[in-house]
Amino acid sequence: MQPVALQSLSELERASLQELALFRLQERLPGAALSLDRDGSRGIKSIRQKLESFSKDRKECSPHTFGVPLPQVIANDRACRQLQAAVGSSRRLCLEVEATVTSFRAQRHRRLAPGTSCIRASFPEEPPPPAPRHRSGRRERRGAMSVDSITDLADNTSRLLEALQLCHPQELQPRRSRGKKRALSLNPLGWQVPRLLDRCCTHLETHGLHTVGIFRVGSSKKRVQQLREEFDRGLDVYLDEQQSVHDVAALLKEFLRDMPEPLIPRELYGAFLSTARMEGPAQLETLQLLLLLLPPCHGDTLLRLLRFLAEVARHAESSWDPQGHQIPGNKMTVSNLATVFGPNILQKEKPGEKDAGALNFEDSAAIILVLQRLIEHHHSLFMVSPEMQCDVLRRLFQTDPDVIEYLLRRKFPDMLSPEHEDPREEQPPPTWTHSLQPGSVSSELFSNISFLNLDVGI
Repeated sequence: MQPVALQSLSELERASLQELALFRLQERLPGAALSLDRDGSRGIKSIRQKLESFSKDRKECSPHTFGVPLPQVIANDRACRQLQAAVGSSRRLCLEVEATVTSFRAQRHRRLAPGTSCIRASFPEEPPPPAPRHRSGRRERRGAMSVDSITDLADNTSRLLEALQLCHPQELQPRRSRGKKRALSLNPLGWQVPRLLDRCCTHLETHGLHTVGIFRVGSSKKRVQQLREEFDRGLDVYLDEQQSVHDVAALLKEFLRDMPEPLIPRELYGAFLSTARMEGPAQLETLQLLLLLLPPCHGDTLLRLLRFLAEVARHAESSWDPQGHQIPGNKMTVSNLATVFGPNILQKEKPGEKDAGALNFEDSAAIILVLQRLIEHHHSLFMVSPEMQCDVLRRLFQTDPDVIEYLLRRKFPDMLSPEHEDPREEQPPPTWTHSLQPGSVSSELFSNISFLNLDVGI
């Protein structure tokens, strides 16, 4: 196996990986109160409290982006995309009908021209049927790509994943929850990043990397408020070169600051800060396990933000172009970025609560240090090692043996393909048993998957 991105794992694998990470963290951090239990009603309650605190002129419409829990923001964005797609489809249909009517009128006008037989004109031929609609897009939506190629899709094609997965963007619930067990998808989850954050990061990556003090210089409160209201109404806002870099930067900071639940949940605040006292590989391994506990939407959004901050830090120092002209740096080093964004990502108390802004020097320094490590090592922290993948497969082999064959075919496509199977060997049944024997599969494959017979220890 090779290290793979966390986002390429299926929903079922990510749930098992969360349980495995929790087990290992309880050994590393015995005093930390860690749990995977998440109460969905808490998010609904926070929305209700936020709405009740709004002024009367804003109560008539609920916000779509600001002050809303992250899963709800992503669900609102998805609903807006579906509405836009429906409107676009209706417009295309109207244009096709209009083109058909125009063609019919043109043919009739030519037939009713002077010198045309009245008998023929009184019985015009039926208009030709409209041209068949192009169906390539529909074929693609219905699965023209194989499941093996899903993990190679770009970020902007995550709508296909949303259609294929069994659940919509929301916080990942543990498999063994009370009540009826919800089946988890064997496909990767769609890329769950709020539209506002992605567009702000893209705009700043395009127009603001060489702006000095990109997150330090003040902005226009009026323009920022206008952009905020447009996103909050669910409008499809496009940020181009006409928007000020400082306005977009302020909008991004406001979005992170006003989130009811920060990107790193408050129950993990102490555990993340405890890694500041660690050094070397132990610190990075603990941070990686803590990141695995994040809900998919929080993890994906945090990764998108960290990628952006790392790109900003790479342009902190001045450089020179091929012609020898100096290109100014933005002066935003990793330490400066961690100082600006740390309090918005790692929050001990909710904004507005008592002692919410009273952080001692030790906590402030720890927050900056932790966020520095996240920015510097985000590439490796969101990768799943071959050892962790093997542990996940061992665990699923004990709990869900019926899905192991499907997952192995994705991880070992060459070894499980028909051309690699020996017709003289007995083929494994569709559902594998709890014991693998060398004779039940090909010898080449058995040497790679015999680790499934080992106990993961959970």
